[in-house]
Amino acid sequence: MSRKPDPKGHTDTTSLESFLRPVVEQFGCDLEGAEITPAGRRRLLRVMVDRDGGISLDDVADVTRGISKALDADDIMGDGAYTLEVSSPGVDRPLTLPRHWHRNLNRLVTVTLTAGGKVSGRIKSVSDEAAELDVQGKRRTIAYDAMVKAKIQIEFNRAAGNDTEPPSLGGETPADGTVEEN
Repeated sequence: MSRKPDPKGHTDTTSLESFLRPVVEQFGCDLEGAEITPAGRRRLLRVMVDRDGGISLDDVADVTRGISKALDADDIMGDGAYTLEVSSPGVDRPLTLPRHWHRNLNRLVTVTLTAGGKVSGRIKSVSDEAAELDVQGKRRTIAYDAMVKAKIQIEFNRAAGNDTEPPSLGGETPADGTVEEN
């Protein structure tokens, strides 16, 4: 299969991701996705990267330089003008892979189940097949294939970087995200 764009400058996303993945991995990051969209007379190449522990602006700058250099040395994007945009997926992205779940341990998540209904709980552990949630003080294991979607819930009342709570709460935050104040 050729990596070259078709005559109109369109690049197949699968080929592009295969090309970008080793470049991104050189920086200790994971390629979460790449897409090309029209932007006037140009194209916009959006590349999403992440890593365990989160990604900093310096990391994004390093990856951007690496991708730009690799794209300049190859013709995968064709002759047409494009703009490169590299960023992290953000907190509102759906959890679709075990590594997404692992990166969000102790965060509050809402899961829509294939059998219907929703479950909200705090992520306590993950494996390649399932996630274990604390749902109102009870542990519940949910297989990934039993989920339609899962999204992290933003908690404004939870201290940043504080994954453990005071002993007055038994060391854990209730699944509804409330925090007792003294």
